[in-house]
Amino acid sequence: MKKTLYLLLFATLTQVGCKKFSEFQIDPNKSTIATPDLLLNAIEQTAFQSTDINIAFTTRQMVYTDAVSLSQYYGWNRGSFGNFGNLRQVIKMEEAAASQNKPQYQPIAKFFRAWYFLQLTQMFGDIPYSQALKGDENLSTPIYDKQEDIYLSILNDLKAANGMIATNTPAIQGDIVFNGNMQQWKRAINSLSLRVLMSLSIKENDARFEVKKRFAEIVNSPAEFPIFTGNTDNAQLKFYDLAGNRYPYFNNNDIQTANYLEETFVNLLKSLNDVRLFNFADKAPKFAALAVTDFNAYGGAKGSAPVNENNARTVAGEISKIKPRYYNSPTNEPSIALGYAEVQFILAEAVQRGWITGSASDYYQKGIRASMQFYGIEENTIANYLTQPSVLLTGAANPLSKIITQKYIASFMNSGLQPFYEQRRTGFPIFDTTGAGMLNEKRIPKRWMYPETELRLNQQNVTGAISRQYPEGDNINGIMWLLKP
Repeated sequence: MKKTLYLLLFATLTQVGCKKFSEFQIDPNKSTIATPDLLLNAIEQTAFQSTDINIAFTTRQMVYTDAVSLSQYYGWNRGSFGNFGNLRQVIKMEEAAASQNKPQYQPIAKFFRAWYFLQLTQMFGDIPYSQALKGDENLSTPIYDKQEDIYLSILNDLKAANGMIATNTPAIQGDIVFNGNMQQWKRAINSLSLRVLMSLSIKENDARFEVKKRFAEIVNSPAEFPIFTGNTDNAQLKFYDLAGNRYPYFNNNDIQTANYLEETFVNLLKSLNDVRLFNFADKAPKFAALAVTDFNAYGGAKGSAPVNENNARTVAGEISKIKPRYYNSPTNEPSIALGYAEVQFILAEAVQRGWITGSASDYYQKGIRASMQFYGIEENTIANYLTQPSVLLTGAANPLSKIITQKYIASFMNSGLQPFYEQRRTGFPIFDTTGAGMLNEKRIPKRWMYPETELRLNQQNVTGAISRQYPEGDNINGIMWLLKP
């Protein structure tokens, strides 16, 4: 009898305990089902955070003075496949939208697939694509698709995404970028297509891609293929004074104490009397008595110079730090991932290349104006800037250089690796490599090496991709298909 009572008591306590544990594991205030709006919110925060100080080192806009930065001295080696993790979140959003009958998320998923795959192939060359996201059987050992096939698929996906959005397409939820406005997403999709097409400029005569035809089709059919029309269309991430939502360098110690403006960048802005310098930089301590609007009050450190040389100049007070708002303001400015200014510069280049008709100068000036308006510069100052002979595009000896240089200036602390890829594609602006601090035999790398995990887990496919692309082996100076005439 006692044994029976003990067993009954034990069973009762076990059931109660299990019930309490189960209740503890389920939060009644949170959904247990993945919804596309929640997934979209997280995807946007990751994809459109395009502010990275290390890229500013790479693109000769900032320098690091406390130690050797491999980004600054061009000594990097392996890149990351982390964006495949981001792509899996896009796939989850796509699947959730399908299961919950919300087709309006499908074109957004295509946009982000194109967004991430473009970044991956620009970084490495050939990458896993067709098998990369198909399931567990291909997770560890997917084949590597050729870069040209990936580019063609990206272009086709973006065109298909554009066709999925009609005037009556329902708004999406969870959209922190465009507040669910599908017409703005349609403009973002086609603006990204223009970026992709321009990145293929070296391949403009490859009949397989019809680069000129595709580009002209978008530009000449604004009703069917709308693009950005102003800064309000920018694909950008805004910051808020909330935990996890603040500007990425808010209260960052390095940016306050060890990051300075780069010399060639400062000198470029000075040569153009470009008042954006006053928005980017603080006065150098040595020239503190000069007015904020005096270009002589600003200086930079040479990105290719040794650390000790740059340190000596900072101690002497000759070098400007970044404007304090970049580390004092929790909201500062939005991080532009793809903006109206860039699109205008793309259009200017397309006219210059003969892809479309129109005025390259008009597009170019609209791009400059959009960038300056983003920084709150007054209209009369912008107008005066645009009339300077050093800025005018009309009659310029090298119009392409001016277009890309202005796109480069507009990319300060935003746009991700885009200014690096533009320089790689065009050679403009010239990134200084003359200093004694340089690594990589004073060469600017062309790519990143494949991740070490691929050599361990997917050796056959990655080594095959390396051998067909880079006969000299997997190194940072290899010339990928995209860059070969």
